[in-house]
Amino acid sequence: MNLSALSLKHVIPSDAKVYAVTSLGDEVFVARYNTQKVEVYDAVTLSLQRSITVPGLGPQPYGLIACIVNSCLYMSDDRRRVGSVFATVSDDSHIHRADLTGSNAVMKWSVARHPRGLSVNRAHNVVVACWGANKLQEYTTHGSLVREICVTKPYHAVQLSSGDYVVRQSTSPCVVIVVGVDGQVRHSYRQSQTSDVRLMKNAASLAVTKNDDIFVADELNNRIMSMNSSLSSVQELTLPVDGGIQQPMGLCLDESRGRLYVGECRGKYRVLVFGDV
Repeated sequence: MNLSALSLKHVIPSDAKVYAVTSLGDEVFVARYNTQKVEVYDAVTLSLQRSITVPGLGPQPYGLIACIVNSCLYMSDDRRRVGSVFATVSDDSHIHRADLTGSNAVMKWSVARHPRGLSVNRAHNVVVACWGANKLQEYTTHGSLVREICVTKPYHAVQLSSGDYVVRQSTSPCVVIVVGVDGQVRHSYRQSQTSDVRLMKNAASLAVTKNDDIFVADELNNRIMSMNSSLSSVQELTLPVDGGIQQPMGLCLDESRGRLYVGECRGKYRVLVFGDV
């Protein structure tokens, strides 16, 4: 992959923070702060076509992923409700599933505490990074639990071609690891392994190519990083954006179109569309 060839092709503007971006076929989906809906854009013109209303969706939809096999869209929902009596706090953690075959019907199911990033694995199940429960959870498309993998503070996990998972951990400092389905760490990236790359700060979403190259949105450093599957080679991408990227949070790779989508959670709240990937 020629990372030096990436160019900014389009900008989708907004007045609300972008939490997550994903794509499927001829559509691009964007989840923003506190809207209870997902915006749907045409992948060719990048113009807004419609919105999918998600009743009860919380203000911070950290995860968003589409599944081509099950023709659906998954959203993570992490809310903490404070009771009026004794100011008790209870967790309200769900996955919402929207049908994309025409009905836009939405269902939901409960998951472990504080779900963050979502992905679809090779079995076409949805994988939930449950930050508050220190585990990855794998569910069928109708919400049946398949397995759990114990991982400390996972924010996002994506399955590699080997069957292992690359996981971004929300620890201090941030760490990227590769784990097996048994939870054993195969590889780990920490700052000490390379001296010419700045320490990651609150790294957010991951994206993985078919060749297992890994992109990481390093949110508070306002940059995108690239790693190989063994996490032994790490570099910072130089992306042509006026004023630079502002707090990248959402990240989506569409290899069929040679695009990388980056959603901003600060500044102008843009979705930046890079081509020639």
